[in-house]
Amino acid sequence: MTLRKRTIVGTLAAAAAFAISASTAFADHHFAGTWQVKDSSGSDFKIMLDKDGTARADRDSEGMKGKWEEKDGTAVINWDTGWTTKIAKQGEHYKKTAFQGDEKKSTSDAMKVK
Repeated sequence: MTLRKRTIVGTLAAAAAFAISASTAFADHHFAGTWQVKDSSGSDFKIMLDKDGTARADRDSEGMKGKWEEKDGTAVINWDTGWTTKIAKQGEHYKKTAFQGDEKKSTSDAMKVK
């Protein structure tokens, strides 16, 4: 094999290894999963953060859907309802904070159950 072919093969192998490790890191993201939280009236519901960046919630059968991403160590969920939810680690635990526009509406513990 010529030096040029070895260089190309090596470059392709490195690119494949990087792509695999990047997708594995995203797939293993610590925020992905199901979180038990409370709504602004104190009722329990679950937030499901999928590995592909989509979010769902089972709050009062509303069928909430949205998108999420990590920003500065916080999961930021933008719901189709116009609300935003943030899940962040505070000390040894996680907290959920819900916003309607810029106004903070509620805070509760958040526990990853799956």
